[in-house]
Amino acid sequence: MKYWSQFFIPTLKESPADAEIASHKLLVRAGLVRKLGGGLYTYMPFGLRALQKITQMCREEMDNAGAIELWMPHVHPAELWEQGPRWAAAREIMFRTDNAGAGKGRSKEPEFVLGPTHEEIITPLVKAEITSYRDLPKNFYQIATKFRNEIRPRYGLMRAREFVMMDSYSFDTTDDNAVTSYFKMKEAYEKFFKRVGVLSIAVEADTGVMGGSFSHEFMVPAEIGDDDIIYCEESGYAANREKASSGIVPKDLVDAAPVGAIEEFATPGVVTIAALEAAPYSVPGDKQFKTLVFIGDGKPFLVILRGSDELEEAKLGSLGFTLFRQATAEEIEPVLGAKPGSLGAVKGTIKDPSALAGVFADHAIRLVGNGTTGANKDGFHVRNVNVTRDLAITKFGDFRRVAAGEPCPKSGHPLKSRRGIEVGHIFKLGTKYSEKFGAVYTDDQKQSHSMVMGCYGIGISRTMQAVIEQSHDADGIIWPWNVAPFHVLICVLDPQLPEAADLAKKLGAAAEKAGADVLIDDRAERPGVKFKDADLIGIPLRITIGGKGLKEGIIEMKWRHQKEVVKVPLTEAESRITAGVTEAAAKA
Repeated sequence: MKYWSQFFIPTLKESPADAEIASHKLLVRAGLVRKLGGGLYTYMPFGLRALQKITQMCREEMDNAGAIELWMPHVHPAELWEQGPRWAAAREIMFRTDNAGAGKGRSKEPEFVLGPTHEEIITPLVKAEITSYRDLPKNFYQIATKFRNEIRPRYGLMRAREFVMMDSYSFDTTDDNAVTSYFKMKEAYEKFFKRVGVLSIAVEADTGVMGGSFSHEFMVPAEIGDDDIIYCEESGYAANREKASSGIVPKDLVDAAPVGAIEEFATPGVVTIAALEAAPYSVPGDKQFKTLVFIGDGKPFLVILRGSDELEEAKLGSLGFTLFRQATAEEIEPVLGAKPGSLGAVKGTIKDPSALAGVFADHAIRLVGNGTTGANKDGFHVRNVNVTRDLAITKFGDFRRVAAGEPCPKSGHPLKSRRGIEVGHIFKLGTKYSEKFGAVYTDDQKQSHSMVMGCYGIGISRTMQAVIEQSHDADGIIWPWNVAPFHVLICVLDPQLPEAADLAKKLGAAAEKAGADVLIDDRAERPGVKFKDADLIGIPLRITIGGKGLKEGIIEMKWRHQKEVVKVPLTEAESRITAGVTEAAAKA
């Protein structure tokens, strides 16, 4: 039992100027966090209680799933990252740690870095400690601080430079066993988010810089989400925008036959899809081929889409390049022979085809069949370009951004889209890291094999804010029971009255005995201030004790998620509070 006057909840009437979304505003106004700098926050006592409850629920579900807790350093030798498979891609978002002493210059390469995750640390550890199949499977986890050099931190804890995360790493003998570990973690995540009290959706996701064969994100639907969820209610299909596919190209589609010889025509000043759509050319976007040029691991490659489609750049990760970026105009012209706006991939028109690492086409260009594209000659395009006959395609793939309304790849029903906040991510890594670090085990035939890995993360601090974003109203936070910093708030309107203070303590003890965390507001403040603060900080059950009510022989009970205020006779107060606490805990 805590007394407000002896605790510390510095509520604010106004929102901070840099807070753009409701949950960020409420984090600060309700006294949960205070900003130190861009993406850096202090967890105040009230916020820390919520964070600790989320942490404990996560720990319990990981333990129940058979994972083993440990603690690894936050400061990592850079050489371990250099040895791993993602140094080139990951270093851009990492903090280096250099000597801060006077007169010490910064070395060209960092000696130590701060860890955003720990694959490069756990894998060498397991390599040194586990050598036999008899000691597998194993799943190690920690709940600790992580660091990410966000260029533009925003939305409070949603995109911070320092954050609290659970990260877990599984090691198995076979791919089948790794899949079993993966889905055991997926089930543990589902139980955790249910206990936290948020609606979360597991969606297929891109593996990104982590690599691996497949992954799922756990998304909390919210209007300000940082990603789009593409889903179908009929089939249960769900994926994030970077991974989503659709059934826009029928499986039985027959490739179109040529309609005539390629014809070159002048298009002076036309360098966009929209310009070619306009008169006098009037070529619809879905009848054009869009040619994009990227540099992958130092070599240019082409990506071909329908003119009406947008590239989902994350999908290019499937091509296997360690690093890729858009090519500059200076890099394009020596290879293709033209400036951007007149580019194409028609055989015989590319100036230096041997320079290309490949020509990769989205499946949907087969819907065009015969279309128009750049002639690789400034101010000219070509028409009657047939996909099969004329385009030098190395490989087809899924590279386009899916839009709501397209057919679901499973059911054919129209796909829907909504925003979501990523709060968890699980990956089946395979042997990407174990091969790099030599993490092998010996089987019962004395044969050596690389361990098959998975990795799993939950954003603990991000989850706390996601709860608020999903559960609030115009007056403040509405905490789910299991996450609430306190479960019961006893507002004493006349704290100077001994009988009011004694009753508050008595009712608080009854609530505690039933399993609730209790906060007593014993401040010498006006009732209006206390009620506004009560709504702002969002404690689930509010009990009001006032001098007037004591004369009438009543107290008041109000649940934060309800508008109704119930008057309870003093003779029933303890039993009603106990019953309410017991019921709320059981439902949670």
